[in-house]
Amino acid sequence: MEECRKVVGTAAEAVAGIDPGSSLAVGGFGLVGVPDALIAALVDTGVDELEVFSNNCGVDDWGLGPLLVQHRIRRVVASYVGENKEFARQYLAGELEVELTPQGTLAERLRAAGTGVPAFYTPAGVGTPVADGGLPWRYNGDGSVAVASPPKEVREFHGRRYVLEEALPADVGLVHAVRGDTEGNLVFAKSAMNFNPLCAMAGAVTVAEVEELVEPGEIDPAEVHLPGIFVQRIVETGPQEKRIEKRTVAA
Repeated sequence: MEECRKVVGTAAEAVAGIDPGSSLAVGGFGLVGVPDALIAALVDTGVDELEVFSNNCGVDDWGLGPLLVQHRIRRVVASYVGENKEFARQYLAGELEVELTPQGTLAERLRAAGTGVPAFYTPAGVGTPVADGGLPWRYNGDGSVAVASPPKEVREFHGRRYVLEEALPADVGLVHAVRGDTEGNLVFAKSAMNFNPLCAMAGAVTVAEVEELVEPGEIDPAEVHLPGIFVQRIVETGPQEKRIEKRTVAA
């Protein structure tokens, strides 16, 4: 996918050129801050064999769910996948490779990719299969393990053990922001400040959908959450539909 003029007119233009087999860092947490317009446009392209880095994989009909339902995703690196029944079915049936990783580790792997740090040590996962290896990445159809995670390097610093985790650079970052300017400077609303800045940093080319697009200078520099240097394409998609992940009502 080549870099181009930043502002494009439609979500379809924004995701044009994403090739089959690409790795995608996708922002969002649960149903908050998910670049749903970009994902919907990506569904329409028919691109497949995707590797996705995201905190979760949406739900069956929202977020990354539609790509998953159509078997466009071959591999997922995520920290939480419990709300998607189709995800669980594909994983257990051997149709999807899944690398589960601690949430903070996932965040730091994305951030490290954006800052040029190739790897880092963390205490998270030491003494568990995260470090020792053996986590099922892919199953066979009969339920046996086809691919398991390899063991990772563990070192001791100041009397404490740490596991080496590698950065997670992506071919493309897809993010959602409440506001952005034509130079790609972005402002995220409330909890959408979750994985969106990190996914934007991790992408070699990052595409941002914004609810409101303004001219340079209309955003106070002190309010910018992500500088435009990390964004190569930007599209105005209007207000985002706000979904409730779990609705609880009184009897």
